[in-house]
Amino acid sequence: MSDQFWNQIKSNYPLGKLIHGKVEHHAPFGLFVDIGDDVVHGIVQITDFVDSGDMTPERYPDIGSAIGAIVVGYTEDDRNQVWLSVKPSVLRKALVHLTVPATSERS
Repeated sequence: MSDQFWNQIKSNYPLGKLIHGKVEHHAPFGLFVDIGDDVVHGIVQITDFVDSGDMTPERYPDIGSAIGAIVVGYTEDDRNQVWLSVKPSVLRKALVHLTVPATSERS
């Protein structure tokens, strides 16, 4: 794929962005996530689930389950993948940067 294509994907899914999707496929090395895009898919590698200890495929969320994940990279080839992480430490770090909009008070 072209640099222009990947620049657009990176603009749509910047590093550190929280995105939501649904688990669509399990694999021994991780799982694939439908992120609502016809061009790219999300992937959570088995190493991006837990901060410590071992993750096993038996512990993956069910197919069809909704998940929230943080964009941590890209597979810039014909696989068109956005790498995602659901590690608690990564989620916590990303959520710290989210701000709540100020609410207006009525007089």
